[in-house]
Amino acid sequence: MSAHSTHRAFNALPRSVSMRPQGNANPQAMWAELKGAFDDFKARNDEKLAGKADWDKVQASLDQLSALSASGPVGSVADDRPFDPEYSRTFAGWMRRGSNEDAVKGANATGQRAQIQAAMSAGSNADGGYMAPTEWDRKVIKALAAVSPMRRICDVVPTSVRAFSTLWNTGAWGSGWVGETANRPQTTSATLAPVIFESGEIYAMPAITQQLLDDADFQVEEWLSNDVASTFTKQEDIAFVAGDGVNKPRGFLTYVPGGVSATTHPGGTLAIDVSGAAGALTPDGLIKFVYSLAAPYRPNATWVMNSTTAAAVALLKDGQGNYLWRPSYAVGLPPTLLGFPVEMDENMPGIAPGSTPIAFGDFRQGYVINDRFGTRYLRDPYTAKPYVLIYATKRVGGGVRDPNAIRLHKIAAS
Repeated sequence: MSAHSTHRAFNALPRSVSMRPQGNANPQAMWAELKGAFDDFKARNDEKLAGKADWDKVQASLDQLSALSASGPVGSVADDRPFDPEYSRTFAGWMRRGSNEDAVKGANATGQRAQIQAAMSAGSNADGGYMAPTEWDRKVIKALAAVSPMRRICDVVPTSVRAFSTLWNTGAWGSGWVGETANRPQTTSATLAPVIFESGEIYAMPAITQQLLDDADFQVEEWLSNDVASTFTKQEDIAFVAGDGVNKPRGFLTYVPGGVSATTHPGGTLAIDVSGAAGALTPDGLIKFVYSLAAPYRPNATWVMNSTTAAAVALLKDGQGNYLWRPSYAVGLPPTLLGFPVEMDENMPGIAPGSTPIAFGDFRQGYVINDRFGTRYLRDPYTAKPYVLIYATKRVGGGVRDPNAIRLHKIAAS
């Protein structure tokens, strides 16, 4: 571009853009005009920046609420305990680094253990175990619900006491029809009996290196909740299905005639239906099994079986050659058998003469899991150096609440 064309282009720009002084312009007036415009711009820009700072504060609060909501209660577990950020930070620091001072002084410690003990309402173990912060517990419960078949279908009741109890109506209120002026004789009254679900203590002890705990980018609560939940689930589900009630929940399979829990419920034992064949499942047996469950429980009923049994059921056909099993191709939706969802639990027994490989019923009405609030942690950096052992304990109970809500399918001809 030539110098002449450049000069013409510059002259073509408005004065507000080019700021080229006119021949009769006063330089002092122009400077005052420029300074006023700049001051106005600076004031408006500072106002915008102040507004952004306020918005950043609001956004930070929203992010905190979102994070708290994400770790909130799952399923039927309601948890309204307050969130304590200060205690959570102190606990996380103690979990990462511990305190040599505390290890030496014990009860007279003034470091992080003392801060944790002062922040807690429930106190602490003499050996240095401390209750997890609320959001850590919520993450453990959330992880448990995601991987535990029984927790997905049963009623989970959180309590602050060692056992959960309810009442069972062993009879029915008497009633009758009468005329307008007829005498009303006294009717019979129902009898109520207590049903108590004691809790046992379950534990996990994952190991992690101190270097990994020291890593600032490492989310120790995420690792801990997932690892503890994985271990808890393995032990819990065994107990929820077949536990004998000794320092553990009572499994629903033990509520059968002759089982270890046969006499513990005032409502009696679980009913058993037979397959119709001495060593196999039959389509007719499963169809009859569905309708043997009382109508009030059927709308929310679920099948429970292990994968091997499910494979055998998937091959069964009705009289028209249609498969009884309906696989699910949608993410998050379980397969269905005769129109009811199927839950896989590998702790159920397999198909064998005399076994009960399938359960069917409304488990939310029939079985209750008692979660004693609070997971307790003990940090042990000495036993397995260079690993730090995180000893986690939690009290859990469970048992049949309504024996009429669940039925069992037995492999037998009659």
